Amino acid sequence: MKPVELESWKHVVAYFETIKDKRITDFFTEDRLKDFSFEFNDIFFDFSKHRLDKHLLDLLIDFAYEMATQKAIEDMFSGKIINKTENRAVLHTALRQQTDEPILVNGEDIIPMIRETDKKLKKFVDKVTSGQWLGYTGKPITDIVNIGIGGSDLGPKMVVQALNDFRNDLNIHFLSNIDPFYLDRLLDEIDLETTLFIVVSKSFSTQETLTNAKSIQQIYIEKFGEEAIAKHFATVSTKVNKAKAFGIHPDNVFPMWDWVGGRYSLWSPAGIAIPLAVGYDNYKKLKEGAFKMDQHFKTAPLHQNLPVRAALLTVLYNNLYQFETEAYIPYADKLKFLPDFLQQLMMESNGKSVTLDNEKVNWQTGNIVWGNVGTNSQHSFFQLLHQGTKIVPVNFIAEKANKTTKFPKNHKILLANMIAQSEALMIGETNEISYKNFEGNRPSTTILLNEITPESIGSLLAYFEHKTFTEAWLWQINAFDQFGVELGKKLALNILYEFNDKEIIKSHDVSTNHLIDFVKETK
Repeated sequence: MKPVELESWKHVVAYFETIKDKRITDFFTEDRLKDFSFEFNDIFFDFSKHRLDKHLLDLLIDFAYEMATQKAIEDMFSGKIINKTENRAVLHTALRQQTDEPILVNGEDIIPMIRETDKKLKKFVDKVTSGQWLGYTGKPITDIVNIGIGGSDLGPKMVVQALNDFRNDLNIHFLSNIDPFYLDRLLDEIDLETTLFIVVSKSFSTQETLTNAKSIQQIYIEKFGEEAIAKHFATVSTKVNKAKAFGIHPDNVFPMWDWVGGRYSLWSPAGIAIPLAVGYDNYKKLKEGAFKMDQHFKTAPLHQNLPVRAALLTVLYNNLYQFETEAYIPYADKLKFLPDFLQQLMMESNGKSVTLDNEKVNWQTGNIVWGNVGTNSQHSFFQLLHQGTKIVPVNFIAEKANKTTKFPKNHKILLANMIAQSEALMIGETNEISYKNFEGNRPSTTILLNEITPESIGSLLAYFEHKTFTEAWLWQINAFDQFGVELGKKLALNILYEFNDKEIIKSHDVSTNHLIDFVKETK
């Protein structure tokens, strides 16, 4: 199926040509908010400040229907093999399913297995958070270090930060990068006698993760002996034997499944840092919130479907207006890691140039995703957003009420700035002095959570996941593989070996040869 050849898409393009030069404010009728805003699970979504009218929206929804989007959604939830390059189902949604409705993978219902894993995880979390888990020297755990990279780091770290108001007394650290600066600094901050390390690696061989884990393992062996490892390490991995050889007790090995992609793995035991930080009950509420959005995405008609509406906006800007990036600006420091998480979710999912039919695409696919917290970002890159030559659709995200702060006035100032930015981007300001002129007509979405809670964050993250999948479907690409990350890793292994070669390197291009030899000169 080629989206650009469908009649519905041709209708979208034809009508787009008649309104593309209009201003957003031209579309503001009495029904604008009714047609372009929604409330869902204590979250308000305002899509009104965008460069389309109701008729163009209806034509885009017709396009989504002709693309059989509802069938694609059903196929994902039912466990069909939709990740065809890896011959896998895509079922991160099953991990937060609140019913016992069977979901079959290779003829086996996976829900009982998920429930048993949840029980094991709860038992582990309760033991650690209650102080019953004792380290090798008999002291209770005070610090958790999550050792993982990519989805094993970005998702859990983002959620732990977001739910800071729900935190217990455990100190949570995240070690992802191979840069020894982070490991050196971490070891200065923690007490080895009261620290528990969680190694998150499906293969138990991820280079960055295992290098960091083995570096710490060696310190324990030298200081306490090999028997200390079982008291200070647990893992999330499919390789029980490798974990056991490392020194981890099999009872402290949690599973990963090939039907859960890395960037969706915070819902699996790979997100173990979350319940360790906020308690298992709040972790359950996170999943409950996600499940509510899952049900909405699965059952809502496309014209009322929040992730579908958001995805169609991205398609509109990416493929017709030719706006190639989109910014995510949370006006909440609790959400400061959200842009990093969304970069992986969206760019690793949709940075593809081959269709589901294994043909080269002849249309633009994944957008460049970036952002930072407000109001900080107002004092860095908002100049470009307002007066630059590149138009960047913006997603503003905040919580309406911060009930835990001692400074409610500060919070009102924060929200006033966010709302003002969305208005300024849209209306602009005419000034006869050219460098003081604001053209405006720059689109944005505003998402306001009543409060940042486990449930609202769960719904928000599921919304972004489903938006990403819908975009991929409309572009006819596979959102669930990531072969683009493999080549660099393979070449890195060769170069690492060549660092130890005493001869001058000649096996690469002239630039790469010189870089390798230059590093080798380091004394």
